[in-house]
Amino acid sequence: MSSSSEQQFRGPVDSSRIPRYAGPATFARLPRLDEVGGRADVAVVGVPFDSGVSYRPGARFGGNAIREASRLLRPYNPAQDASPFALAQVADAGDIAANPFNINEAVDTIEAAADDLLSTGARMMTLGGDHTIALPILRSVAKKHGPVALLHFDAHLDTWDTYFGAEYTHGTPFRRAVEEGILDTEALSHVGTRGPLYGKQDLTDDEKMGFGIVTSADVYRRGADEVADQLRQRIGDRPLYISIDIDCLDPAHAPGTGTPEAGGMTSRELLEILRGLSSCNLVSADVVEVAPAYDHAEITSVAASHTAYELTTIMSRQIAADRARGAEQSAK
Repeated sequence: MSSSSEQQFRGPVDSSRIPRYAGPATFARLPRLDEVGGRADVAVVGVPFDSGVSYRPGARFGGNAIREASRLLRPYNPAQDASPFALAQVADAGDIAANPFNINEAVDTIEAAADDLLSTGARMMTLGGDHTIALPILRSVAKKHGPVALLHFDAHLDTWDTYFGAEYTHGTPFRRAVEEGILDTEALSHVGTRGPLYGKQDLTDDEKMGFGIVTSADVYRRGADEVADQLRQRIGDRPLYISIDIDCLDPAHAPGTGTPEAGGMTSRELLEILRGLSSCNLVSADVVEVAPAYDHAEITSVAASHTAYELTTIMSRQIAADRARGAEQSAK
């Protein structure tokens, strides 16, 4: 394979020639997967599934809302000094269609589709959908990398046991993942948690699973840089999966979500923490729980699209660096 400097990747539609509001809404106006030969370094994929929610539904429409809001994203990311779509082939892989009436079947469908995408060598940037979808994707990622470190940005723990006897819901994915041995329990963290719980036992159970907690109040008091530094130290060089429930943001920054909680992070704090993780080995990520029916002026979808852009940039930079190292070694 040639070095990244010699490769030409197909990037977004030129917005100086075709207005941003024209044409199909792929993520960041990038090519579809079939337009790049069915292979990409980073595959942006939607999972329009929200049958695991416990309160307000509507996240099944989140992926396309994020795509619409991403029309305004531009090719150069000054915060990370990188042009992510020139460093690696990023493409929109469309949606994984899952049965909305059978959660167990949907989980299996999502896992199989994730297996297919990851088998091509792609990393996944998933647009949800509710948080149930994180479990099948983590299963697929762990097949490739072994147990992974997890950073879980969320107002809630999502480590509860069951809801109404159901094992697979948007409040249970990370308990299931710990039980299945697909997470590295030495490197698990929640970020942005807040709000009431069912009881103190929720925290005790969560700690026993190996999770550390950085609350939204911690982010406010300590600042994004210190929090990012703490997270980097906890993760080390392990393969990392980042899962972002948009309700980690305060409802002022993300009203369009299913279970809003007061006292959350700002979108600026979230983006700065992510930028501080750019040296981590990010193998895949998701942004979930965007429910556009409750949004106003695309506030939530804009925040989610920029969040996905930062995550995509991190992955593209790492892919380019890996290619450059590989080319160097081949030349020796």
